[in-house]
Order: sequence, then C-alpha cells, then structure tokens
Amino acid sequence: MAEEEETAARTEKVIRIQRVFINLLDSYSSGNIGKFLSNCVVGASLEEITEEEEEEDESKSAMLDASSSRLKEGTFQIVGTLTAGKPEPGFALETYSDISREELLIRLLECDVIIYNITENPKQVEEALWAVSALNEEVNHFEKRKVFILVSTVMTWARSKPLDPDDSDVPFTEEDYRRRKHHPNFLDHINAEKMVLKFGKNIKKFATYVVAAGLQYGVEGGILHFFFKLAWLGEVPALPVYGDGSNIIPAIHVLDLAGVIQNIIDHMPKIHYLVAVDESVHSLEDFVKCISKHTGPGKIQKVLKENAYLTKDLTQESIDHLLVNLRMEALFVKENFNIRWVSQAGFVENINSLLKEYKQSRRLLPIKICILGPPAVGKSSIAEVLTKYYKLHHIKLKDVISEAIAKLEATVAPKFAREEDDEGEDEEEEESVEEAQELLDGIKENMEQNAGRLEDQYVIRFMKEKLKSMPCRNQGYILDGFPKTYDQAKDLFIQFVCALDASDEFLKFRVMNLPESVVAGTHYSQDQFLRALSNYRDINTEDETVFNYFDELEIHPVHIDVGKLEDAQNRLAIKQLIKEIGEPRNYGLTEEEKAEEERRIAEEHMAREAAEEANREHKEAMETAEKIARWEEWNKRLEEVKREETEFLEAQSAPLRNYLMTYVMPTLMQGLNECCKARPEDPVDFLAEYLFKNNPATQ
Repeated sequence: MAEEEETAARTEKVIRIQRVFINLLDSYSSGNIGKFLSNCVVGASLEEITEEEEEEDESKSAMLDASSSRLKEGTFQIVGTLTAGKPEPGFALETYSDISREELLIRLLECDVIIYNITENPKQVEEALWAVSALNEEVNHFEKRKVFILVSTVMTWARSKPLDPDDSDVPFTEEDYRRRKHHPNFLDHINAEKMVLKFGKNIKKFATYVVAAGLQYGVEGGILHFFFKLAWLGEVPALPVYGDGSNIIPAIHVLDLAGVIQNIIDHMPKIHYLVAVDESVHSLEDFVKCISKHTGPGKIQKVLKENAYLTKDLTQESIDHLLVNLRMEALFVKENFNIRWVSQAGFVENINSLLKEYKQSRRLLPIKICILGPPAVGKSSIAEVLTKYYKLHHIKLKDVISEAIAKLEATVAPKFAREEDDEGEDEEEEESVEEAQELLDGIKENMEQNAGRLEDQYVIRFMKEKLKSMPCRNQGYILDGFPKTYDQAKDLFIQFVCALDASDEFLKFRVMNLPESVVAGTHYSQDQFLRALSNYRDINTEDETVFNYFDELEIHPVHIDVGKLEDAQNRLAIKQLIKEIGEPRNYGLTEEEKAEEERRIAEEHMAREAAEEANREHKEAMETAEKIARWEEWNKRLEEVKREETEFLEAQSAPLRNYLMTYVMPTLMQGLNECCKARPEDPVDFLAEYLFKNNPATQ
C-alpha cells in the first residue's frame, strides 16, 4: 500500500512536467528524440508493463476513445529551435528560428524540461552554456522545478586510461565519470558537461543532467548513413574500413537514447551523469561488414585512417566517432530505467529491423518495372530514360546471360594462389567449381542443340539470380523485353508493366528508315525483324500471355500505342509512364548532380532568354521590313495615281488645246507682238481692241 502511494506521488510529481524544449529539431538526433517524446505519456516509464499487458492496452485503446484522448493530452509538448529556412516538424507545438537570446530565454522559462543536444553541431555548445547559465540566474524566480538535460557524447571519455592496466576489456560506467579524459577535439564538450553539473546543485529548483551518448544509429542512419548510402548505391566493390577496424565503438539507437531521456524526466534519478549505450561490443569492422553484407557488395577493404579525411561526406566529428576505441557499459540505465529497447543487443543483432526503418525513413523503396512490346517499338530507348530518371538497373536478357556465363567461366578457371591452411574453404570451393563446370557444360550443350538459344529453365534461373542481386534488391530494375512468355513471368515480382505497341506497318516503316550504322549487328535486318515481329504476334494471341498473367495478379499493364503518338523521341510515352509510376524513391541528387542540375537549368534559362531576345529582334526586324515595304508600296501606288491623273487631265484637255491653238492662239500671239511693239499706256485695252478688229470670224 505504501509503495502504491509512493508511486502515485511520484506520478503526480512528474505529471505537471509537460512542456519540453529541444534545440535544433530539424537535426537527426534532436528530431528523433523530439518525435519520440511527443508520443510518450508523461510518467509512463514509472510503471513496469509486461508484453502481455502492453498488447492488451493496445487492443483496448482502439475501443476507448476517451482514454486515447486522455493519452494524447498527457504526452509531452515539444517546442524548440530550427535552423533558418527548415520546415517545421509535425510533432512540434512551437518552433523558433532567428530569434534573439533575450526572446529565447523567455521561451526557455516557459518550459519544464530543457534539452540541449550537442552531439551533432559543435556550435551548439556555446548556446547550451549560455542557456544553462541564464536559467541558473533566474532560478529564484522559478515557480516549479526545471530540468536541464545536456545530451553529450562518449568522446569526452575517448582518452581515458583503462581501469585495469592488465585488462583493457573492463568497461567504463557512470561511476567512473570523474576519471574521464576527453578527445582533443571535444574540449568544449567536456567543459560544457562540467558546467551543467555545477549548476545543478539546487536540486529542488533546478536539476541538471548530462547524458554521454554513444555513436547514434537507427532511423535515417546518423553517422553510419555514409556507409549505408555507399553500399546501397553499389558504386564501389567494397566498403572502406578506416585503419585496422578493431577499435570498439560504443553505440546506441537514437530512439533508445530518447528512451533514456524520457526516463530521466520521469524518474529524476539521484545520479546526474549517465552513460547511454547499448549492450553490444562492436568494432568499426563489425559495423561496416554488417552493412556491406546486408546492403552492399558483401566485401570490405581496410584503408589508411587518413583516407577518412579525404571523404567530404564525413565531418571531423564523425571521423572521430568512427575511430574511437572505448568500452562502456550503461550500468545505471540497465538496472534502474524502464526502457522499451529498440536495439538493446546492438547494431549487428538488429540489422534487419534497422535496415527496414532506414529504407522507410529515407523512402528507399525499389521500383520494379518491365517494358514489353514488339521489336522496334522503342522499349530500350524508353527503358534507358527511365533508368536514368529513377536510378534503376537496366536489365537486358542478352546481357544477363552473357554475365552469367562469364561468371561461371571465371569460377571454373584454375586458381594457382591457394593458401595451405584454408583446407575447409578449398573443399567448399572445389564443390562450387564442380557445380559451375557442370552447369556450364549443360548450357553449352543446350545452346548447340537450339541454334545458340537457351531454354527457359536456364533463362529463368539466370534472370532470378540477377534480380536477387543486392543492387537490384536495393534500387530496383527495368526489365527490357522480358518476360516474353507466361511461364517466364511466373515467380517474377513486378510493380509496373508497360505494354508498348504499334501497327506492323508503322514498325516496318520505322526499321526501314533506320540508319545503316544502327541496323548493323542487330536483329533489325529485314528477315530477322519480320521473323521476330511474327513470333511476338503469335505468342500474344494465345490464351495464356504475359499480359494475362499480370492481369491475374491485379498488375494491370499501362498500354501505350506508340504509333498514334507521332513522337519519334517517345517523350509523350515517357511522360505518361512517369505519371503512372510516380516520384523516384532513392537518395535523390548528389551535390555534384545538384550543381549540374542548377547549371543545366541556368543554361536553359539563358538559352531561353537568348531565344526570346532573338525572336523579339527577329520580330522587330520583320515588322520594320514590313513597314518599309508597305511605305514603298504606298509611294509606288501614289506615283501611279499621280501619273494616271496627269494622263487623264492631259487626255481631257487635248480638244480644248486644239481649239485654242487653231482659233485663238494665232490672233492672240499677233496681238501680243503688236502690243510689245507699240507699248501703249493701257496694254489690256490695246490688246482687246486689236483682237476685236482682227477677229477672223468677222473678216
């Protein structure tokens, strides 16, 4: 009874603590901690819940709307800072960016718990020290106790001397924190730890805690994301291990670290320095080998430590974490906290679940497509474009068979450099060589009997092996013209089927107009093409076709008639397929690809502007030329009109002129001459008198 009352009192004590501040909510570590706490009920870790009880609670919660609403109200309210320009996470009640220290202090004073995570961004150390100092100065004005938690790193222990000089395997625990020696690059971190512990002496008003977290992994990957991405992309034959790889790295799943923080808030433990690591003792080689085996090429390569500094994707802090050699045990956490561990046994033991959450969080889901259709319809050209857009593997049957035969030939080739002490491995290798030789002999015999073609049993076997390879399982693939038959389609997992088609006349016309250089060495010669086209039509008129098989699986093909699109580059078909398939599900563009894309967009923009300017200038020139032409035409017409008017006037005046020249002008000219000779005072009267006297009509 007394224990129940004590538990109830403790629950009542923590139930008031609801508002939690976390710095940089857009970062990997803080973001996952914030998201975890936003789904945790305040005080939940105070009670031990068995798996059976947890399952019962989950089944009951679906029926009890009232209880679910209460649980939602009882969860931690998360607020925090964001890097400028970053989107606000959905779990956060409030976020702050680009605010002054005075305003930030006001926000901190509104919170019951302040968490400063300095594991990812060293620049946050200074802000964390300011925050704990500023809060300590306000401690006398606190209405209720506040909790400050500094999430630090085990790198502040990196140079600690072994507890037992004769046995370096003895792990450090929380009790040894006064003996810790920091890595040279983490001086600010250990100073921050000491400062935070110093300010936490007034426990009733201001409790402070330091959590030394191991290398964080899980969800999006953390520091190990570098190796996951390298393995997933499949661009290297082996993953690098820096140094000899034997160094032990303390680690913890980021959600388990969040569980430790939840327990600190709920339990308010008496010790104020805690170690947060899982129970594993994994070396760097263990981590990398595990990732390579389950995600990548399956091989590792030990390289010089200095090579790590040449990798631009690894920061100095990340490299320090990967090269640390330290054994630690979270003894207090294991014995006193109630944590629902995600990865208590460690990274290697939980790799399958870690891979699942990693791929889901980064949306690394493989896309599996097959493009089918008659010869010359454009399968390969469309597949190449989609391969680049979605970053998939372009699978051609001919290449798969050639690759499989080459691999078998390499296996059966004699190897002279064998180790004497690897007898067991030699026996296994001899068995595999015998199997490979037997399979190779069967393939050659089968090809001889079928005029160079392989039977389905070999084709399907090689294709399945190719599709089960790690690159195809990671990124996905595009099958180019395969499967051709109903039987070949069985047991293939395909998400999208594209059925290209066109009329025989269209395909024949397309092949006839191909350049000779393209036709040479392909099946596009006249006889081969017509035979292949006839075979395709025959196969797809049977009752059991490839398309029927996919229809039965509710994977309905996207039918595109290439002939009707009248698009030689297949741009419209590709656009339609991308719309059906959706967005790419991969890492997206690398920094180099982003720069290239930005450069391409800039060049396109400049080219577009230049084209628009040229078009505008051309348009203006055309308009000017048209104006000049119209002006010249108008002037020409005007001159023509004037000429016509002149001719018309001249034609109209001809009779009058003739009349004047015959009857008037002779007498008038004589009168003028006489007037000039006489020079009378009144020449007009003289001329009139002369004309009257000498009028030919009166004489």
